[in-house]
Amino acid sequence: MKVVIVGAGIAGLCTAAGLSSLGAEVTLLERSAEVRGGGSGLSLFGNGLRALESLGLRAAVPDAVGVSLTVNGTRRADGRWLTRFDPSAIEQLRVVRRGDLHEALLGRLGSGVEIRTGTAVREVRDGSVRLEDGTSIDSCDLVVGADGLRSRVRPAVADDPGVAYRGYVAWRAVTARPVHLDAAGETMGRGQRFGIAPLPDGHVYWFASVTYGQSGEPGGIDEVRQRFSGWHAPIGEILDATDPTDVGVLPIEELARPLSTFVRGRRVLVGDAAHAMTPNLGQGANQAMEDAATLAALLGQGGAGVDEALRTYDRLRRRRTRRIARQASVIGRVGQWRSGPAVRLRELALRAAPDAALDRRLRRIQDWQPPVR
Repeated sequence: MKVVIVGAGIAGLCTAAGLSSLGAEVTLLERSAEVRGGGSGLSLFGNGLRALESLGLRAAVPDAVGVSLTVNGTRRADGRWLTRFDPSAIEQLRVVRRGDLHEALLGRLGSGVEIRTGTAVREVRDGSVRLEDGTSIDSCDLVVGADGLRSRVRPAVADDPGVAYRGYVAWRAVTARPVHLDAAGETMGRGQRFGIAPLPDGHVYWFASVTYGQSGEPGGIDEVRQRFSGWHAPIGEILDATDPTDVGVLPIEELARPLSTFVRGRRVLVGDAAHAMTPNLGQGANQAMEDAATLAALLGQGGAGVDEALRTYDRLRRRRTRRIARQASVIGRVGQWRSGPAVRLRELALRAAPDAALDRRLRRIQDWQPPVR
């Protein structure tokens, strides 16, 4: 099988590894001059780890040595707890540097994967990919769009709804030195949130989200300090331990509406190209890994053939990712409430909600198994 994968992010690398393990001849196209991971950190939950294991990539994620926090949940800006997760609900959680994971995945690609960098796609059709330089790759058995939120492949698969800004921006970084933590999780204020997640080496991955009009221009870490300086410890220490040059800020966007299909002919979408969602459940990368594992498992079953495998992939993945994307979007909207009465209502609702119910929701999201090859 001759496969072309557009995009060498986490979704593309996982898909390339999975399909090459089936004996496919894989060409991986990356428009940047080099294949490298960007961003700061990301969370991998039990479902993502099982997807990596199915793909033979579990060794790319180290065990969480040194991370032994017993308190994780949601707080107010003054530090008062609103919710707490049972440790068993997040026992499989691994927080990693995105760049480290990307490099590890890249290093585990087999010899059956050809990587072409500096290669942008102009048009995709069944069986061929036309490149910006005027050349094309023909006689493809499968074309996979793994090229992210602003996918060039997506219009060849479904009506492209475009992207929608959800009204807030997020700063993200990993501290330049270790910071001692007694607890982790998310703190909510009025139109502002701050998240804390420990890395195995004692460094801390953090994010800060702030409601912002589209005409606004977010600043750097000085703005984060100004907005969050009065919040509970150790937020100030975390910001002081961060190199300003490591801080990135991006608008929070998602697909304007769910796609009607992830598959058209022998073209298929994975990762953000298929279901870009807001980061409020930490499931973006995990769902991309599930996509890759599902696609590889179904294609590896044989019997029914490629077309039937793609139809099954579409049915399984659209149903699950649509539900998770919807939940993430709602959590983001509620988390960014700004008015005093709305914030008080949110706090009352969180305190009234049994922690066990929140634990069940988190376990349910992680309750996924790849199809049997």
